[in-house]
Amino acid sequence: MEVFSLFRIVHIVAGFVALVLFWIPMVTKKGGKVHNLIGWIYVYAMSAVAISAFYMGVYRVFFDNQADADRISFSWFLIFISILSGTSAWYGIRVLRFKKRKDTHRKVIDLLVSLLLFSSGIGMGIYGLVIDSALITYFPLLGLLLGGIQLNYWLRKPVKKMHWLFEHFGGMIACSISTVTAFTVFGAPRLLNIQSSSLLLWLLPTCILVPVLIGFTMYYERKFNRKKNDSSINI
Repeated sequence: MEVFSLFRIVHIVAGFVALVLFWIPMVTKKGGKVHNLIGWIYVYAMSAVAISAFYMGVYRVFFDNQADADRISFSWFLIFISILSGTSAWYGIRVLRFKKRKDTHRKVIDLLVSLLLFSSGIGMGIYGLVIDSALITYFPLLGLLLGGIQLNYWLRKPVKKMHWLFEHFGGMIACSISTVTAFTVFGAPRLLNIQSSSLLLWLLPTCILVPVLIGFTMYYERKFNRKKNDSSINI
């Protein structure tokens, strides 16, 4: 079996595992055994998704002499998706490690990861303009937004109680967007007989999951306001 085919199998299997497991930590007790166990399995699965996607994208762009223009543009987009999922998962885990910080965060590796997401969003958007692709122009704005949010969080002193919990939610949900988007884009066309290149189809998971994130944030903010001394949530 050639290396590319192996990475594709890993990508599909890991993506399916991540798609199924993502919902479990969202509905189970935060900090509980099930939440932590399934959460880590999800992170490992998404790591495999990101690495395999990055490899396949790079291979198509730089080493596949038979790749046409459409495949090249999609491969660049695949590289961006791998960066989106990988950096978001990294961010979601790292905010937990530094949840007790009281000052700005100056770890170079974390700042570089968030900067990578931010800059890749800019670069991919410019590329989309050059090739006149609405999808590749506008979808990467998500990377620009998320990268900016991450950098803003690291470079400012925490102001909210349990700030790390909200950022953890944001990182994990952002990470899941790539998986849910892939499922929607490649599954929906077969079921609904629509074009997978539809911008609306690509943006649908984001439009669904962002309100979910807002809902979680509002719920826990109200909860912490009611219980000022609550320390029962530990992730």
